[in-house]
Amino acid sequence: MTHSLGTIRQMWQLFEPVHATLYYAPEAFEQAAALGYATDERWPGYFAYRAAPLGPVGPGLVNALFYSFSPRMVERHIATAWRTATAERVLGARGAVVDRALRKLLGDRVDSTDLREAAELARRAAESANTAGRPMAAANAALPWLEGPHMVLWQAATILREHRGDGHIVALQAHDIGPTEALVSHAAAGAAPEEVFSSRQWTDEEWGAARERLLSRGLLGVDGSVTEEGLRIRTSIEKLTDELAAAPWEALTTDEAARLAELLVPPVLDIVGSGLLPMRSTLGIGMKYDHA
Repeated sequence: MTHSLGTIRQMWQLFEPVHATLYYAPEAFEQAAALGYATDERWPGYFAYRAAPLGPVGPGLVNALFYSFSPRMVERHIATAWRTATAERVLGARGAVVDRALRKLLGDRVDSTDLREAAELARRAAESANTAGRPMAAANAALPWLEGPHMVLWQAATILREHRGDGHIVALQAHDIGPTEALVSHAAAGAAPEEVFSSRQWTDEEWGAARERLLSRGLLGVDGSVTEEGLRIRTSIEKLTDELAAAPWEALTTDEAARLAELLVPPVLDIVGSGLLPMRSTLGIGMKYDHA
């Protein structure tokens, strides 16, 4: 492996805010409303925008690929998604969202040589990603490349984060951690408070049952806190996730990866500094695991 797992994880941490712009920008809600989706919460637009590369698929497939959302939540939003707007229209709308949002967030940086260089490096990594067994990454990789360095950067970030996400599901299943257990254990390990994870809309009974299953395996204590064994399992899951996310980065040399990280810092700070993204999310981006 050319790059350390610390570098692989750093790339995810830098790319995630770029990708997430699609779901949180005011433009995302405006475009969703124009398509006919409800905008009193972000989920109708989120499910349509994220699932659109798959085509007009049903709730069953989306539930399988998104993994940690309550099946009832997926059913509610996907059952009518493509009657509200076609997947093709949603793809066009999400391109418009990203274009408008990143132009506003990045300002003059949109036309900079640094952003163009970052986009070229990111695209090379994304195009090298083997999407076999990675359905979300494959669906996004099959789309035509968008025009403009800010759009190419976002599209590459999206392919790479979905590639990583596909691998994360594999890592969870390899450790016998189901959808609800994934959230309970992640919250217990300190990724975010439990109330943040309630956005995935599992019932109190389902959350409690998952906690009991983890307790029976010695991964949680009776007070709901993560045990030493629970932290070992979470660390092992994150390590395997990083290992499974490493291959696309072999397309870049160590110096090129370092250069890309350097180039990404200013635009990412533009995005994060705007206050657009929530301070706490279910991703646990800021968590440290001792496997770098």
